[in-house]
Amino acid sequence: MPAHRSEIRVRFGELDPYNHVNHAVYVAYLEAGRTEAMQELGIAIHELSEKGWNIVVTDLVVKFRAPALAGDSLVVETEIAQLGAITGRWVQRIRRGDQVLVEGEVRVGSVDPSGRPKRMTPEVMDLFRPLLVAQNQE
Repeated sequence: MPAHRSEIRVRFGELDPYNHVNHAVYVAYLEAGRTEAMQELGIAIHELSEKGWNIVVTDLVVKFRAPALAGDSLVVETEIAQLGAITGRWVQRIRRGDQVLVEGEVRVGSVDPSGRPKRMTPEVMDLFRPLLVAQNQE
């Protein structure tokens, strides 16, 4: 499956004094891309939580290549590079047309409501498989 694609339009309130998207806003764009990708697969975060699994960000690396500007139409590409029962690694790109503006790597963990690591069952892991681009599994 190709990467999931989410469209985002840059809004005025997301700009910094240099008329570029503020660096912190890109983290919200990446989060929106992951959330939308999960929703389109039928994975509701609140339902996972009700069943005892919380997917939390444990590490985030963002590489800035070029700025997005007011009014730009962007695409957030989202895919999973590693899918394990407790940890995973998501890779994302933010593009304007063919140009990659931002690259993100997000490590996530599966935890119970108290924050302790909790292994996902094979059935829960299967929900995420359509986003998996590499067969690296725990």
